[in-house]
Amino acid sequence: MTDSLIDLCSAPLHPQAAQGLRLFNAGKYFESHEALEAAWNEETGPVRDLYRGILQIAVVYLHIIRRNYNGAVKVYGRSQKWLKDWPAICRGIFVEELRRDAEAVITEVERLGAERIGELSRTLLKPVHWEENQGQKKRTYLCDRCGHEMYENNCKVTCPNCGNRFDCSDLNIYFD
Repeated sequence: MTDSLIDLCSAPLHPQAAQGLRLFNAGKYFESHEALEAAWNEETGPVRDLYRGILQIAVVYLHIIRRNYNGAVKVYGRSQKWLKDWPAICRGIFVEELRRDAEAVITEVERLGAERIGELSRTLLKPVHWEENQGQKKRTYLCDRCGHEMYENNCKVTCPNCGNRFDCSDLNIYFD
């Protein structure tokens, strides 16, 4: 993997791509496609291809739900062009897992054939695993009493130096 691809994969997701993944995981494949397409259109670099590949898997799953065998097989073939060269994890997205999951789905679709595509178990339509906060800056809390860095646990922020505590939603105490 080249340094530029490592840098590219460590960058945060486009907000529309993140929304597209949430919709994908909710089984809203058409809406997922729309959000990922918006991210694809707004991006300028090679990561566009990653978003394009994922949105096409959403379309594959939509075709399966609609019992469109030919559409599912055709779009799956296209999706592989866009997903094949990405590392196992990129921008927090488990790309290799998505490729394997989609391959398992299309293998079963092809086994069932056009007449029996409706028999495909929806449990095969796996979510996209991803780290939602990957690449985002971690909040830093400083104690307003002693100035020491505080630590968050389940939205409770505690100073290990003086014991000061507050809820992380109390923004009037939050300092960056």
